Amino acid sequence: MDSIPVLPLVERIQPAPESVFKKFREAGMDPVNHNLTEGEREAFQKSLSLLPNSYKKVLQEHLHSFSFMDNMPNTALTSTLDTTVHREMFNITFRAGIFQETISEWATWKENMCYKSTENGEYQLRIDAGDLNAMVYVLFHEATHIMDVVMGVTPKADDEDSSSDFTPFTQDVWSGRNRPVETYVDSLLETTRFRGGKPISIARASEIYSSLKKTPFVSLYGMASWNEDLAELATIYHLTMLLKQPYSIFVTHKGVEIFRFEPMENDLVKNRLQQLQVFYKNGEG
Repeated sequence: MDSIPVLPLVERIQPAPESVFKKFREAGMDPVNHNLTEGEREAFQKSLSLLPNSYKKVLQEHLHSFSFMDNMPNTALTSTLDTTVHREMFNITFRAGIFQETISEWATWKENMCYKSTENGEYQLRIDAGDLNAMVYVLFHEATHIMDVVMGVTPKADDEDSSSDFTPFTQDVWSGRNRPVETYVDSLLETTRFRGGKPISIARASEIYSSLKKTPFVSLYGMASWNEDLAELATIYHLTMLLKQPYSIFVTHKGVEIFRFEPMENDLVKNRLQQLQVFYKNGEG
């Protein structure tokens, strides 16, 4: 690994590093390598083709390998590898099952992890994010983490508690890697799953998104840290503005819509989009 990899990105598929398998085994899982079918390989290649040119360039220089697993506990994991080159190299491991889902199906499943169903099931939550394969979303999200490290859009880990090292993206939004500024600390949002809380009754989903609309965060998951904030904002921006897909969260009661959250219509979110232009060149974004 002493030189920049020359293989096309789609050819850099190999089993995950042993450190990744070990991490999942220690979590009580039994992960196994997944060999892509022809259809899955085509879906992955299409997902790669939808990345901006700047992403492809950075991945060409910093992506060591893509891996796919069955029986892993989360959707994806981006890992920094030990290398002897003078650049950081990464592996991205994906749960192969997401090839069987659309973005809407996968996003709905993930969002519902934040909630407990009511006994009678009268409240429902779904996300309409179009019919593209879920890999399109997940690959973009994970690739954004690599872009972030390489380009320094959020502060380096060692700088996370130094306000003098805040970046334009985090300034006035975050007071630390996992701490929003006081303006955007909401008592209800602080109890949600991605803020370290537990699943909340889905009957309160409308309250949750009403509170989220008063912040510059594009999603509940984006509130987990400034790294996830960037990855979620960049991904949903690219999905809606560049790929022309929808992204709306619907809350229904007895089959009737009672609340709709469209994060890209939020002015506080819109005010941050200029920060994403670092990822696009030549009018691409």
